[in-house]
Amino acid sequence: MHLGIILSMKKGIDHFVYRELLVYTSQNTKITLFPTKYRLGLYNAIDQWTVQRWYPIWVILLQPFFFLQFPIKYTQLLTEAIKEKLYMDFLLAWYFSRKMRNVDVIYSICGDHKFFVGYFCKRILKKPLAVTIHAYELYRNPNPGFFVKALNNCDQIITVTQYNKEILSSRYGIDSSKIRVVRVGVDTQDYHPGQKFTILIVGYFDERKGHDLLFKAVKQLGLDDIEIWVVGTGDQRGGYVDVYRLANDIGIQNHVAFFGEISGNALKAVYRNCDIFCLPCRKDRNGISEGFPTVLMEAMAFGKPVISSRHVEIPRIISEILIDENDVDGLAEAIMRLYKSRQLREIQGENNRKIAEELFSLKNAECIHELLKCLSNNKFPNGQVLSGKDK
Repeated sequence: MHLGIILSMKKGIDHFVYRELLVYTSQNTKITLFPTKYRLGLYNAIDQWTVQRWYPIWVILLQPFFFLQFPIKYTQLLTEAIKEKLYMDFLLAWYFSRKMRNVDVIYSICGDHKFFVGYFCKRILKKPLAVTIHAYELYRNPNPGFFVKALNNCDQIITVTQYNKEILSSRYGIDSSKIRVVRVGVDTQDYHPGQKFTILIVGYFDERKGHDLLFKAVKQLGLDDIEIWVVGTGDQRGGYVDVYRLANDIGIQNHVAFFGEISGNALKAVYRNCDIFCLPCRKDRNGISEGFPTVLMEAMAFGKPVISSRHVEIPRIISEILIDENDVDGLAEAIMRLYKSRQLREIQGENNRKIAEELFSLKNAECIHELLKCLSNNKFPNGQVLSGKDK
């Protein structure tokens, strides 16, 4: 079967639609997408799906060709579109119909303009039309009268709730026997109760942070219940690393959750709920090192066990667990030590909290403030007055 699916991709593909299409693909169904709006988003078309994008200039320039090829049908549908003020839906349907000739079924997802485009495509190609009605189109439909007309000309009406079916019947007068209720699906094999051992890494997507080392170490361990939480982003300058691609290339993407750039309570939440924190720092290819990463201080303040590297200042503050720079095997062993022992995690977390209280409290900012205050009074902290030469 070959489906021609009319949908919106204004922020990529909606997650529930994406899941639905993956099921169709698993059933060896060929899919061609006809998006009325298009932008990349969280979920995008996979390689097996053909995407037929449209461009306004071509939609307009091709209309005379369609008229000359099908003058009677074009005129009839144009008259209908003008009456209903559905000009763009009409034009887009003719444009899409060029690439729909080999589809077996036209399927509109949502009963708004996508459905209206599907209606005109059905009239042009004389192919069966199906639609799934979700919710908002029942309450704020852009053309309620034409919505009813399209429904009455539709070969299969699907809606996602029994309540929607009752509205279609009572408010829009659709014969309930023509409506099938098929609820939105969730992959219950993927979405299920369970515990994960979570490793948090926070930082810019930079070579010095060692994302690749962490990914390779977890890949080496081969444990299904380990998940890496990645917080941060990058600006593609200096030592930028495409961490999203890195996860795919290493084959660890199913064990990585990307949170993007977060702050405030959201950032505190991931610190609070991770099992361990890991930042395997190293010098980058230009010899640039870290100072003492702020995110290590924050994780320690939350009482989390941390894994880092013997890098610049870090071993002067943290005694364990440390690895050598670029040591994937050592990192895997360190993760396994903490993975196996809740007691060790608790002991290290308590010790790290004490270090944070002692070395990294806001008293440090007060100290700098005092130094600056002394300078403003032309004095060193010990009371020495600055000379003119020192100013």
